[in-house]
Amino acid sequence: MFNVNAPASFLQETPSQTAGPYVHIGLIPHQAGFDIFEKDFSNTLVTPETEGERITIEGRVIDGTGSICKDILLEIWQANAAGKYAHEADQQDKPVDPAFRGWGRTGTAFDTGVYTFETIKPGKVAGRSGRGEMAPHVSFWIAARGINIGLSTRMYFSDEEEANKKDPVLNIIEQAERRKTLIAQRSERDGKVVYTFDIRLQGGADETVFFDV
Repeated sequence: MFNVNAPASFLQETPSQTAGPYVHIGLIPHQAGFDIFEKDFSNTLVTPETEGERITIEGRVIDGTGSICKDILLEIWQANAAGKYAHEADQQDKPVDPAFRGWGRTGTAFDTGVYTFETIKPGKVAGRSGRGEMAPHVSFWIAARGINIGLSTRMYFSDEEEANKKDPVLNIIEQAERRKTLIAQRSERDGKVVYTFDIRLQGGADETVFFDV
C-alpha cells in the first residue's frame, strides 16, 4: 500500500477481523432483502437539484484467481462539482451544494457482481500541505469477508489526462503502469455517461493500487 499522509510516527495497531457474513444485513439491508432502517443509505448521491454532470460509476471487484466477487461492500466519498466536500473540515473558498450528499454505499450485485453509483463528476480540490491541486477523483473503501482491514483506493477519470499528470497522489506511484489501475474509462450508454472502474485484488501486475490512509 502507498501511505498518502506518511506521518512521522504511528499509533500501535489494534486487532482486526473480517467483515463477517452479515455485512449486507447490517450496512445495506435493502440489498439483502430486509427493511429494518427508517432511512437506508444508498448508491444514489444526487437529487434533481444537484449541480454538475450526472455520471454512473460501475465496475466489478475481481480476486486473485480472476473470479468476480459478489459479496463486496463499497463506500465512496467525493467533492461536489465545484471541488468542495460536504464536510466542515473543508475550508476551501468554494460553494457548498446542499443538494449533494457526497457519500454513498452499495454492494456488488449477488447475480452479476457489478456495483453502481449514481453521482456527479467532482471538481478539482486543493492538495494537502500545499502539495498542489488534485485532479477530480472519487475515494473508495472496500470491505468483505476475507478482507481483514478495509481497503482504500481512488478512482480518477480517463478524460482528465492533463489534471491526472499533475495530481500529487498519482505522482507518488512511481510505476506509470500501476497508475493506470486507478483510471476509470469513460463511455456513453443510452445517453448516459458511464465510468467503468474494475477493482482487482491479491497481487499481479494489474492489481489496483491501495493506499494506507
